Amino acid sequence: MTERYIDTTTDGHDFIVSCQGQWSITHAGAIDQVIQTLEFPAAGTVIFKCENLNYLDTAGAWLLQRMLRAVQAQGLEGRIEGAVPNHKILLQAIPETQDHLKLQRVRRPFIRKMIENVGCKVEGGMVLLREFITFLGYVLAKIAQIPLAIQTLRGTSLAYHIEHIGLRSLPIIGLLNFLVGIVLAYQGADQLRRFNAEVLTVNLVGIVTLREVGVLLASIIVAGRSGSAFTAQLGTMRVNEEVDAMRAIGLNPVEFLVVPRVLALLVCLPLLTFYADMAGLFGGMVVCDIVLDIPPREFIDQIQSSVPLNALKVGLIKSPFFAMIIATIGCYEGLKVSGSAESVGRQTTKSVVESIFMVIVLDSIFSIFFQRINM
Repeated sequence: MTERYIDTTTDGHDFIVSCQGQWSITHAGAIDQVIQTLEFPAAGTVIFKCENLNYLDTAGAWLLQRMLRAVQAQGLEGRIEGAVPNHKILLQAIPETQDHLKLQRVRRPFIRKMIENVGCKVEGGMVLLREFITFLGYVLAKIAQIPLAIQTLRGTSLAYHIEHIGLRSLPIIGLLNFLVGIVLAYQGADQLRRFNAEVLTVNLVGIVTLREVGVLLASIIVAGRSGSAFTAQLGTMRVNEEVDAMRAIGLNPVEFLVVPRVLALLVCLPLLTFYADMAGLFGGMVVCDIVLDIPPREFIDQIQSSVPLNALKVGLIKSPFFAMIIATIGCYEGLKVSGSAESVGRQTTKSVVESIFMVIVLDSIFSIFFQRINM
């Protein structure tokens, strides 16, 4: 036995367990090891004496009550004596807690559970939206201050991100939009042939590509490629405590890490959108030349005469808004990383999903708006 925590004696038919010292969570492991060595009598009364307890917290009270329940489960009579008033209050609370834990989980009706889950999701979404809008406003304020303090603009970082976002995205964006242009032209020609209107395939490819497909595909590719990279980079810096180190030496992480990425994407995405539009039109032109015998020169002339310039303007107007959303979400989720590699992966996934979702939501809003103003 260890005198510091437990001492046992026998007084007639009573088996006395004297508890002493500090019964706290700090010593719970050592106390539990001592308890495991106790051997209670086959008959009689077990009395737990607590006069010499110097300190008792919830963990110690739980261990004491567990011993008492083990004695009672053997069919012996057991009781606790000599506890000071504060210890009595704590000891009386433990059985109530244990009984509560043994209660069967109440089965809620399915409809009620579904409504509660929807309510929790909506509440969480509103909190997230509020935090994101606050972050977006802060980033916009920092960008607005650049003309007044041009020295705060990190040109080297801006050029680096323009290269990685813009130049290195050209192959994948060009290839995918070229292939989508082929699909649009081929499927459109197949449907319009039934009405002897194959020539309108050029109009279809031109309007759909310039207004919707070009900017949408470019934004989705950038969200999956660059937006996720923003989150992973800033998240890794959070894990390595580099962001905290920047704050410690008086540097603003938003000014040095977020603003260059946002500006780079604002510069690149409109240019990538125009490039995606041309790649999509080129894919449509190839199909029209091969399938419909419309030569490239005639295809270009029909695009110029039949597709309004507003179609190109609509796609280019959307691109800065999409860029702002993608870059801000990527940086916001990166700065929310909690400090583990698992968190980096989780926030990166959230970044891509949220960016693509918001791009599509904004695209639908813009489509309705431009339709209303006849643009």
